[in-house]
Amino acid sequence: QVQLVESGGGLVQAGGSLRLSCEASGRTFSRYAMGWFRPAPGKEREFVATSTRNGGATLYQDSVKGRFTISRDNAKNTVYLYMHNLRPDDTADYYCAARDSPYGSTSLGEYDYWGRGTQVTVSS
Repeated sequence: QVQLVESGGGLVQAGGSLRLSCEASGRTFSRYAMGWFRPAPGKEREFVATSTRNGGATLYQDSVKGRFTISRDNAKNTVYLYMHNLRPDDTADYYCAARDSPYGSTSLGEYDYWGRGTQVTVSS
């Protein structure tokens, strides 16, 4: 079992920045690829970003490329989502997820563990 706890959400003005954190406990964090997801119209959750378990490769949803960065610190059992130039349409609950694989995935069904989310609100 892996427990994931997100933090760092809040209210920010458009153009601002936030850093989300997701701390893992339980099994060895470095065996898991990690991802970030958020709800979207017509979807349960949409893919935002993912990282391989060693952090060597990342992938992003097109709408966040160049604005968001996923990174991880395996020594701290934590994955981060750095969010810059935020827009009102980034407003959502953000969820981190762990996949028992070296490789990340854009599909939420391929993740094994989920956190409870942290809320991000971007005002215009």
